[in-house]
Parts: sequence; structure tokens; C-alpha cells
Amino acid sequence: MDEPLSELDRRTFLQALGTGLLVTVTGPDAWAQGTPVSARLFLNEDGTITALSGKVEEGQGPRAELTQAAAEELRVPVDRVRLVMADTELVPDDGITAGSRTTPSNVPEMRRAAATARELLSAFAAREWRVEAATLEVQGGVISGPAGRTMTYADLAKARDAAATLGQPIRPDVALTPVSGWKALGRSTPRPNARDLVTGAHRFPSDVVRPGMLYGRVLRGPAYGATLEALDLSAVTALKDVVAVREGPFVGFAAPSSHRAAQALEAAARTASWATSARSVSNENLFEHLRAHARRGEARTDEKGSVEAALGKAHHVLAESYRVAFVQHAPMEPRAAVAEWSGDSLTVWAGCDGPFRAQQILAEALGIPRDRVRVIVPDMGGGFGGKHTAEAAVEAARLARAAGKPVSVRWTREEEFRWAYCRPAALVECRGGLNARGALEAWVFTSVNPGGAAVGTPYAVPNVRIASVGTDSPLPQGSYRCLGATANNFARESFMDELAAAAGADPLEFRLAHLENPRLRAVLERAAKEFGWAARRKRVTPDLGVGLACGTEKNSVVAACVEVRLDRAKGAIAVTEIGEAFECGPILNPANLLSQVQGCIVMALGGALTEELEFRDGRILNPRFSRYRVPRFQDVPRIDVHLVENRDIPPAGGGETPIIATAPAIANAVFAASGVRLRSMPLRGQALRRA
Repeated sequence: MDEPLSELDRRTFLQALGTGLLVTVTGPDAWAQGTPVSARLFLNEDGTITALSGKVEEGQGPRAELTQAAAEELRVPVDRVRLVMADTELVPDDGITAGSRTTPSNVPEMRRAAATARELLSAFAAREWRVEAATLEVQGGVISGPAGRTMTYADLAKARDAAATLGQPIRPDVALTPVSGWKALGRSTPRPNARDLVTGAHRFPSDVVRPGMLYGRVLRGPAYGATLEALDLSAVTALKDVVAVREGPFVGFAAPSSHRAAQALEAAARTASWATSARSVSNENLFEHLRAHARRGEARTDEKGSVEAALGKAHHVLAESYRVAFVQHAPMEPRAAVAEWSGDSLTVWAGCDGPFRAQQILAEALGIPRDRVRVIVPDMGGGFGGKHTAEAAVEAARLARAAGKPVSVRWTREEEFRWAYCRPAALVECRGGLNARGALEAWVFTSVNPGGAAVGTPYAVPNVRIASVGTDSPLPQGSYRCLGATANNFARESFMDELAAAAGADPLEFRLAHLENPRLRAVLERAAKEFGWAARRKRVTPDLGVGLACGTEKNSVVAACVEVRLDRAKGAIAVTEIGEAFECGPILNPANLLSQVQGCIVMALGGALTEELEFRDGRILNPRFSRYRVPRFQDVPRIDVHLVENRDIPPAGGGETPIIATAPAIANAVFAASGVRLRSMPLRGQALRRA
């Protein structure tokens, strides 16, 4: 068949698979209740297996990992598994793809489903042969028994009596293959649809085309929070090939070409009158605004010991604050969606990381039952936490309903910068008290706005007060890769370096003296050893510095060592080398994990050195890549990654935590060379000119 599975209805989907045997499972809550039905696996008569997942592939690697998971427990080669993802008509609701949860949560779900299927199929064969199931072996999709008997998964797909066997519930305690016995997992497995990506055969959300499709544009205000007061659509409605839609605050246009839709938008924009709020907030006074509006009375606080008493007795007390700018996610593919109505039912192809969340958003926005909405998410071009919502999907659906034809809405890069939510800015205030021996006795950490991710300290301090404080954000903000952990770790690891300097201690030794977490110690020591920390620290000059940082979040641990070269005359910081050690438990796919760590490091360079949203009164002033500088090839230093495997714990996610150590390590390296402490991200080198 030429038609892709993502465009089939469920009946046709099953017909496309051929006669086979559907294995059904459910999520963790349903396992506890013994619920037997929720489609997860399908045995095909040709010996292949179709696996189903609600997760989204946006470049982080779940397509390969979930395929490996099914193959591992079914005892088949990886190329026998066909994974269908992110289609509300076909797959189970696995939640949004976020928080590094696929590896620790959804991979085990798929493994339990496949392991239970393998056991039930073996038990079926044992009954057929009248032998004990324990005497059977499964390898390569073949069940082998006494006297040379064999039964393949393809045979079982044809055996109708097997269906009743597989109707049993998934066993939450089913035995999974130990790490030492992995055959499919633990190996570098390419993304199964890699060929489609490199040949251009894959259709990203922005590539989807439907018969008779129109192109949509949406009228947006000049600033965040602006409301439409007046609009004259007469010039647009006079255009016979343009559909204009106004539903409450929503105004949009659909036309046979994107150029024509843009013309309609421009004509309408000339007549629009907007009311904007005079907030007088900009990136220049942002942190004063965050401090002034901090809701300290509502802070989430964790405290132990007697902080004020310890600070009063301290030999040396240090207090500093750190700042982190708003940044955008800047995915390669901006938001995009195609919507198509059939009667009162809606199908949407959307670039978002939660198909079932989008389904609910669409149903509520359009006033239709949820079961009338189907959302399909093709593998998309990046998200980084920025596509939890379904704005483009709702816009396309509104326009398609009015036009009576499919409509594609593709946000421009400028729209992505101006209207997508951004990573929260942060103001972090720190105080620390050292005793006469240079040991930490008190720690106060107040994080304003970024959230509570990694807000706690991994260091052993007897007296601690930690608070996560909300405030008034002048820009829309939301999830970003590793949430607020980047800001919180930047502040903590920068402040730890300042405390080490005050104590007259080596930054590495100071951390190790206060670090009891064995996993974090291991990666810190590994990173320092591979980098040659001790020898290279001795070679620091006023223009060449080294720095380090570490941290933990999402149940994984990371440490980074960095070398920088400074051009004091130009006020320039050049990162020449980054060495990073990372551990997230057993490694499911080494090549993919390496790519994730490398990607985090490069992305972190942008936030550390160049990325910042400039704004005034809700208006983004640099909404294009010519003025908002993300890392380029020439910015990428030598990157040396060391993956540390830990088989004593369950696997944890690897797509986020590697981002948090880079920025503080760079700041610490700048200080080591110049004696200048940079406490704001992005790190600006102008202060070096005055040093």
C-alpha cells in the first residue's frame, strides 16, 4: 500500500496488517486493576510485530528505543518490529512526550507488554504440545519445544484459539530480561525510519498536504496581552478566493496559496486597532520586575537546621545573585498543523508532543465531543518542551470548518519567536556561610520564577533553606528542556565556585568535600580525570581558563569541564573544549544517548553565550535568527563525551539533564582566567575589557 499508516482509519489499519493476532495491554493504573484491553502489540502472519505507542518522535529517539524494547522481550530482531506512534485513533494514551519520561516509564510498559505476550504465547504452545511451558525456549520469534517441535509467531497469528489466551491482563510483575541478557536493548540501533528522513520521503507536520487544501494565516496583536478593539474585514471578504473567519478574539484567513493568505492578512492588519497594556517592562529592567513582584509569601520552602544561627557564627559569609534571560526554544520546525473535517468529525495532523492532550484541547475549543477528534503527530522537527500546546492545530481547525476544506497553518519563524511561550527568566539569590576550616555550614537559595526543578542542593550542608518563588512574568512562559534546572544549576554551581574561591580551595576538591551522592561524585571524578583537570588548572593564564560544574535532575547525573579562551580587547569568550561525563543508569541505545548529550551541550552553548529575548512592553524586538543568535557550526568546540553506565538502577531519561552543567562551567572558566565573575546568562564578555 502507498498510503501511510498515519492516514488510515482503525479498520483499514488492521486490514493493512493482514490477518493477525492483536495483543492488548494497558497503562500502569489499568495493570493494577487487571484491565486486559488497550491495543499495544499486533502479531502479523508474515512474522513481523506491530507495536503501538502514544509517544511522539521529535528527535530524541523513542522510535528506536520503543522498537528495541518490544524486540527485546519478544525475542525477535529489531527489524521485525514496526512501531506506530502518536495517533489517537490507533494507539494508547501514553501522555505527553516530556520530562525524560519515555525511558523510565514507557519503555518498561512496552517491555512488560511484550514479555507478557511472550509468556502467554509460550503457554499456548505448551498446552498444544502438552508439555511444561518452562521446557520451551523462544528465540528469533520461534518457540521451540521437545522433539524438535517449533511454532513461530506467524503460526500463532493464524491460530484463532490463541486469541483467548492473549485476552488475559498484563502482568505488572512479569519477569523482564536482565541487563546482562539484553540482545536488542543496550546496542546502538539507528532510527527505524532514518532512510525516509535522509531521502526526504518522510512528511513532517509542515509537509502534510491534503486534496484541495488551503493555506491559513492568523491575525495577531502587536504585543503580548493586546486585545482587538476594531477591525474592518470588508476588503478581505471582497476577495472571492479568501475565507475570512472571526470567532471572538480569533481572526484568520484561508486561501489557495500561502502568498494569497498573507495578502489577506496584510489587508486586514491595516484596519486593525489594538488596546495594549502599558507595563513598561523590558529585558533591561526584567530582574528588578521579577524581584519586585516575587510572591515570597507563597514560596515552596525546604529548610533544615538553623540557617540564621549558622550564618551568625560563620567565619565568612558570601551573598550573590544570578540572572537568567528569557530564551526561545527555536526548534528547526516551527508550529504547524493541517486540519480536515468530514461531517462533524475532525482529523488534525499536528506538530505537538501530546496527541491526546491536543485532542482534548481541540474538542474544548471547537465544542465537539472528544471522540469526534483524531490527532496524528508525524515525527516532527524538534520541540524541546515548547510544543506542549496545540495553537496551530486549533487555528487550522477553525479555518477548515469555515472553509469546508482542509487547511494548513504553518507558523513563521517570526510568529514562533513572538507568540510561542519561552523558557522562564530567573533571578536566584544565594547566601552561604563557611566555617574556619573552609567547610560549608549554611546554605540559602531563593529561586524566583524558573520553577523547582533542581532547586535542591546535592551537597551536604547542615543548615539549609531553599525556596522556589513565583512572580509576575511579563512574557508567556512554559516548559523548556530540563525546565528550571538550567537556571538553578547555573546559580548553584557558580556560587559553589565563589565559595571555593573564598575558602581558598580548588573548585573540584571543594565540591568533592561536600558531595555524598555517589553517582554525582562518580561523574565529577570521571569528567575531571578525562579532562586532565589538575594539570590543566596549573596552566591557566589571563587569557586561558578552565572551569567545571556538575548537577543532578531527572534521576540522572552530569559533570562538565570546560576550556575557554578570552579576547579581552573585544570582550569575547570562545569555548574551545567541553568534556562531559553523564550517567542515567543502564544505557539502552549508546549512539542515540551520545547524540542526546552532544545536542544538549550545543543547545546549552546558546543559552550560555548568545541567546536572549529582547522585549519591551510585551513586544519581542529580535524575532528572527539574524538578531537572535543560536549556536552555529563555527561556535561548536571540541566535545568529549563519556557515558558512564550504571546497571544497579533502572534506566533514567537522557534527553535533558546533560544541558545543565555547561553554562556554569563556562562562567567558572572565565573567572579562573580573568578573575571576573559573570553572574548573568547569557554571559557577556564586555566586563573583560575593564578587567
